[in-house]
Amino acid sequence: MPKPYPKEFRDDVVRVARNREPGVHLKQIAADFGISESCLTNWLKTADVEDGTKPGTTTADNAELRAAKKRIRLLEQENEVLRRAAAYLSQANLPGK
Repeated sequence: MPKPYPKEFRDDVVRVARNREPGVHLKQIAADFGISESCLTNWLKTADVEDGTKPGTTTADNAELRAAKKRIRLLEQENEVLRRAAAYLSQANLPGK
């Protein structure tokens, strides 16, 4: 996987693409910066979501969701350990053992 471009570079390219003069195509801007047109298009879509102009999940929302899912997995594992421990201890307290 190639190394991602720095955020400052992406922000600069998006700013130039948004403020382009009439008649200048995205393909030309992308070529000037040495990136593909599809890459620039994706950056523009992501920037629109981050700015709130289009619906979608922002980077902060994605990070929060990822952390919440990780915490849920950990809690489910802890719950399973406690359930097994309770079952084991209840077997140990049976009469006749």
